[in-house]
Amino acid sequence: MALNSLPDKQLVPLAAHPGPHREAAFEVLVRRHSPRLHRLAAGMVGPGSADDVLQEVWMGVYRNLRGFRQEAQFTTWLHRIALNACHKALAARPSLPLDEAPEPASPHSPARTGEQADLRARLAWALARLPPEQRDAVTLRELGGLDYAEIAGVLGVEVGTVKSRLSRGRAALRELLSAVGVTP
Repeated sequence: MALNSLPDKQLVPLAAHPGPHREAAFEVLVRRHSPRLHRLAAGMVGPGSADDVLQEVWMGVYRNLRGFRQEAQFTTWLHRIALNACHKALAARPSLPLDEAPEPASPHSPARTGEQADLRARLAWALARLPPEQRDAVTLRELGGLDYAEIAGVLGVEVGTVKSRLSRGRAALRELLSAVGVTP
């Protein structure tokens, strides 16, 4: 059975219940969704903590997959778990601001790496200053790549509310970043 070609709707039941394809189906879900979730986590908790958050997300998914009733899309449920894990990680370390998260070593030019690290730190600083509902919407859209309807499902709000939060969040980010010398 070529599990890689199956949509989430077919993989989830295979991964949720004991059987010959459980582990393989779960592995396909992990490989399929981890890059997007990692970008989301890195944007919210910093690159140094993103792996830990991702591990927490997948452990939670594995433990609770049987309870997923497919009333919402799997990606909506998955992103809600990821968002909760990010909030939990941030709450566990209130003394470490996002802009102080250590940067991983890079094989690229040290000058460019420094510039990118500085830009990431400024962006993390600005994101941390947004109201949580705006930060969640902006992060899910810009780092998670979700569309408006998916974000609405994750956050449990209407699409119009998502658009409003995104608009306000982006405007606030522009203002904060401009104040620290970052121009779009």
